[in-house]
Amino acid sequence: MENKVRIQDDLYEFVNGAWLSTAVIPDDKSTAGGFADLDEGVEKILMADFAAFAAGEKSCDITGMEDAVRLYRKVLDVERRNSEGLAPVLPLLAQIRSIDSVQQLNAQAYELMLKGVDLPVQIGVEADMKNASVNALFLMGPDIILPDTSYYGQPNGDQLLEVYRTMAAEALKQTDLSEEEQKAYVDDTIAYDGLVAQKVKSRLEWADYVKNYNPMTLEEVCVQTAPFDLKGLLGRFYGDQLPEQVVVYDPRAIKEMNGYFNDDNFVKYLHWTYVRTLLRMSAYLSEALASNATVFRRTLMGIKEDPTLDKQAYRMAGRVFSEPVGMYYGRTYFGEEAKADVVSMVRKIIDTYKLRVRRNTFLEEQTKDKAIAKLSTITIKMGYPDEVRPFFGQLKVEETASYYQAMEDIRCKQILEQMGRLHLPVDRGEWMMPGHMVNACYDPNRNDITFPAAILQYSLQQSVSENLGGIGAVISHEISHAFDNNGAQFDEYGNLNNWWSDKDQEAFKALTQDMIEQWDGIEYRGGTVNGELVVSENIADNGGMAVTLEIMHQTEGADFAEYFKNWGRVWCLKARDEYVQMLLKIDVHSPAKLRANIQVRNFPEWYETFNVKETDQMFIPEDKRIIIW
Repeated sequence: MENKVRIQDDLYEFVNGAWLSTAVIPDDKSTAGGFADLDEGVEKILMADFAAFAAGEKSCDITGMEDAVRLYRKVLDVERRNSEGLAPVLPLLAQIRSIDSVQQLNAQAYELMLKGVDLPVQIGVEADMKNASVNALFLMGPDIILPDTSYYGQPNGDQLLEVYRTMAAEALKQTDLSEEEQKAYVDDTIAYDGLVAQKVKSRLEWADYVKNYNPMTLEEVCVQTAPFDLKGLLGRFYGDQLPEQVVVYDPRAIKEMNGYFNDDNFVKYLHWTYVRTLLRMSAYLSEALASNATVFRRTLMGIKEDPTLDKQAYRMAGRVFSEPVGMYYGRTYFGEEAKADVVSMVRKIIDTYKLRVRRNTFLEEQTKDKAIAKLSTITIKMGYPDEVRPFFGQLKVEETASYYQAMEDIRCKQILEQMGRLHLPVDRGEWMMPGHMVNACYDPNRNDITFPAAILQYSLQQSVSENLGGIGAVISHEISHAFDNNGAQFDEYGNLNNWWSDKDQEAFKALTQDMIEQWDGIEYRGGTVNGELVVSENIADNGGMAVTLEIMHQTEGADFAEYFKNWGRVWCLKARDEYVQMLLKIDVHSPAKLRANIQVRNFPEWYETFNVKETDQMFIPEDKRIIIW
């Protein structure tokens, strides 16, 4: 590959081209390579362990693991699942069908919500953005069928809706609805979804996280959500301790809710929620029903077939009992020594970040002080938590219960636990990601960074320079989210609070706009990059590279060529066309190849290391280069 592509023209192809030319994407996946392969490796290890647990060859004393194994067995029990067919969900479908007025829906809303039925609004509890120590009730509109509002009215959106229509029609054939009713239910589902899509936020709007914070009085919200009785529903959860304030995440969807929920379109709503309930619950029914319910997702992502049954069983157990499974993985395959080693790397990255902030040329001293205070108070959640939350001990899976019954009970407890947080202090020790997940995150509302054990395996058997270009840059990326266009609006305590001077804010906004323009409109795989959608992640990538390059200059024997090559390898990914097209519309991350190739061009070390000249494709003029942090 090195003879065909010069690194000065295409870093990504230079380091990954040979692999990309022969790699095959598994039929049950949309991607292969890089983090996807790391995830598959973790999955194989845990699938083998779960098989051993289920066979009685292994045991584990971590809270929740015994029930996780019971759930795993229920997914595998296809003999029972197939014999039961649609029967487990028929009482719930009959309940939905029996509702003939908004008043009846209001009377049953609490029970329906606990059973996982879509109501006209979505409700939940999260930390209050302006006071991160307390919880707040949030409200938003329903989900839509297509990945984003931008799909509607477009040829690809129409094609996907036809796939959904066919999938729904196939599922409805198994019910006791007449053929005429089946058609009406599908038609109404598509029509109602179209009404909702006109009101809810687009992915681009959701990307501006701070605009989710729209506090309103409960009384004001109840007027807007009528005739749906929001106060009556909340009264079932909280009695006379109703919240005075509700944070409306999607104000247009709530203020204009009458456009998709009123007496005139109530029947459409009922048909919509019936179909969505049937398709959602199909995952816990027979093999045929479960497979049919994945057709839309597989089409959307270009996936050819469902995962094997044992993989489905492991994934469900790992998702529901995420903390116990993550702790088991972390303790067994990562350990305290590795955890301590990576924490020391994180602290070095944070200290280096402070040095760079102090030398920053566009911030005033008082703002630098606030930024450094924020870095000093970042909580590091590394590998896996010290203990499993007691809640997972409450998720009991009864031996005699069917798969559907087990999931119904789990769902009810999950909703009650989440809604029950409202009058409790925020649990700042809760982890956003479990130890077996190949991912990482920064939470602006807690000012913490989470690095599950599974992603940290990426750093084994590499030199210091390679590690800095790989997992080091990923860690630094997450820390940089504290200072992206969203994170920068939260203070060191996780509160939405402007700690910038006006002058600094203007300078940062100008740099943010530069980053948007550097990426906006780049053509990729038949689509284009939306610079505004991906700006937060690009700021984080830029900061991650700036800080780790700084550490490279302090590292004896640093090999910048190794650093940049490993940065390119980190983003190695082979993806199906359908999946790429979807991500370009909805993902706040830029395509992997562009993440590898675009960011390096901003840094002088790239040009010095490989003698990149103006005639090379990986060159951009100095006045177009952006370094924010």
